[in-house]
Order: sequence, then structure tokens, then C-alpha cells
Amino acid sequence: MASQIPRVVLSGGVSGGHTYPLIAVVRVLRKRYPEGIEFLFLGGRGAFEEDAMRAEHIPMRRVSYGKMRRYFSLLNYLDFFKLPLGIVQALWHLLFFMPDVVFSKGGAASVPVVLAARFYRIPVLVHDSDSVAGRANAWLGKWVQKVAIAYPSAARYFPAGKTALTGNPVREEILSGSEERARERFHLDPEKKTIVLFGGSQGAQGLNNALLRVLPALLTKGIQVIHQTGGNHLEAVLAIAAELGIPTEDGSYHPVAFLSAEEIGDALAAADLVISRAGAGSIAEIAAYRKALVLVPLPTAANDEQRKNAYDIAEIGGALVLEEANLGEHLLLENLDSLMGNDVLRAEMGEKLHVFYHPDAAERIADGLIDLMA
Repeated sequence: MASQIPRVVLSGGVSGGHTYPLIAVVRVLRKRYPEGIEFLFLGGRGAFEEDAMRAEHIPMRRVSYGKMRRYFSLLNYLDFFKLPLGIVQALWHLLFFMPDVVFSKGGAASVPVVLAARFYRIPVLVHDSDSVAGRANAWLGKWVQKVAIAYPSAARYFPAGKTALTGNPVREEILSGSEERARERFHLDPEKKTIVLFGGSQGAQGLNNALLRVLPALLTKGIQVIHQTGGNHLEAVLAIAAELGIPTEDGSYHPVAFLSAEEIGDALAAADLVISRAGAGSIAEIAAYRKALVLVPLPTAANDEQRKNAYDIAEIGGALVLEEANLGEHLLLENLDSLMGNDVLRAEMGEKLHVFYHPDAAERIADGLIDLMA
């Protein structure tokens, strides 16, 4: 039986892609329980979790976990012993918080939490963001009560009776983007077309370098660019731009280290074309705005999930996929020229991509959690 004030444990891996959907669902649950609801984040401790949970006033507790590597490493043997320790830690934290339900986004950090919840018979809902299930989620799926997936192709990894297609939650701030505000924020010329490059929550050096190689040609063609470089890459990008003689203030090129959720929404509202990694969260955000999309999958993504996400979308004409290894100057510029010169094609791509946006994703996941608390 649920407690008078519901309690929910959140768990997941270390990335923005895991953290932001948790927050989207938290906000829905708070609206559903205006009299009060308590949350605890239990899992890995990364920069995104720290910042996001602090902003939402959600306490955090860390548990040990072992990374499941796909290659030989002595660390695999050391990490094997972290799982039992993590389970003990999770048992301890769950004992004192004793939630009504656990909402897990997957990743290795969620494994000890879900196993400890099973020991206490606490119901668990797992959400998987990608077209191919993460290894932790695929393994945990048999033990949990409900599974939410974002791509139809992920259904094959989970028992049919407990699995529902919900899509990926998108933060409200992103959905409130304004083209007019973007023009002021990024000093955009309304007469010029705009390309936005997102390298993911931490930036992407490969994408940064590829863009810089074609940037002079794009600017010459009258195209303006908003470029999220990642915090660790901004200085290098600015240095290269200076060498190329490209102004970065009040010009047609706008490099920024990091974009807030509101800024992402504004950039997407103004974009004619988006270049992005193929993380599931980013794809859902871009799909909400029906934007033409060039996906460059991260080659080192776990389970090759980004490449599979990208080709699932490309298969229905919702994106163009370019592999980073083939991202030469001429290939990239040729494809960008082709897309920027064809307004009809970009509009068609945006409409096809839009099927990957589920506006009620956070609501449906919240419904599943509430069902488990009943």
C-alpha cells in the first residue's frame, strides 16, 4: 500500500540522456500530487545528475556499480566486486527511504538499485530510450513490473505483456522555443538560413572539426551557424575560428559552450537544418520541432545504440546519416548544400522525423508509476 505522501526513487546512468527524462517525469508527478511527493536519486554521480537534481531539490545517494565493458580489461574483474557492494548500499538506502516505486532509466548504475528493490518487493518501471535496448535494461526487464520504450524496435528485448511504447520525454523548456527570441539571443539575420550543430551534452570534437572545415564555405553562401561546442572544446574552436578570420561576435557564426534547455528550444525554433549526434533524447527534441536532420552517430556509443537509432530514422526518410569516419570536407559540404537548397525536402524530412516525438511520453510514464504505487 502506498504511503500517505508517495515516495519515488530515481535511478540511471551518468549522462544527460538519462537524467533529463527523469526530470521531465518528476515534474509531471509533482503536478499530479500537489499535496506532496518525495524523491530520492540513487545511482551514479555525474555532473549532469548533480546539477539536475540540485535544481529540482532532489537528494542524491551514490551506489557502487561495475561498468559492463564489451572488450577485455582487467577492470572487468575488479568491477565484478563492485556490484555486490552496490547492492548492499542500495539495500541500505532503500530501507531508510522505502519508496513506493522505483523509476529506472537504465545503465550500469541502475542494476544494484533495481536488484535491491526486487529484494524488498518494491515495484520498478524501467524506461529505455533507444532503438536497441541497453544491456542493463534488457537483463533487468525480466525482473521489473513495467517497461517503457521509445522505439518500436526495442520491443523485442522485453516481455510483451509488460512493455509499452511511450516515446522519450522532452523537457517543457525545450518545447517553448521562440524564433524571435533566438534572433535576439544569437544575433541572427532573419533573411539568412540557419544551421544548428549539437554535439550532445558534452560536445563532440569530431563534429566540431568537421564543421570548421566547411564553415568558411557555408558563411560565403550566406548561411548562419549556431554551434554548441561543448565546454571542453570552446577555446579550441574559437582559436581555429580566429585563424580562419571568422568573427564570433555579432556575425554569422555563433559558437557557444553549452545551451540551456530554453536556449536549445530557441535554437531549434530558428533552425532550417540540424546536425547532431544520434542520442535518443536529442532526436526527440529535434523531432518535436519537425526539423530536417543530419545524424552523425557516436562511433563509441554503448551497444552501437546511436548508429541503430540513426538508421531507424533514416529508413523512413526522417534523417540523413553520415558516419564520422567518412565526414570529409567535400562529402559534408555537398550534402549540406543539397539539403539547404531544397526547402521541400527539408520539410518532408521534418514531418517524417516528427513521428519520433511523443508529446505525452512523460505523462504516460507517470501513469505507469502511479499504477504501480496503487
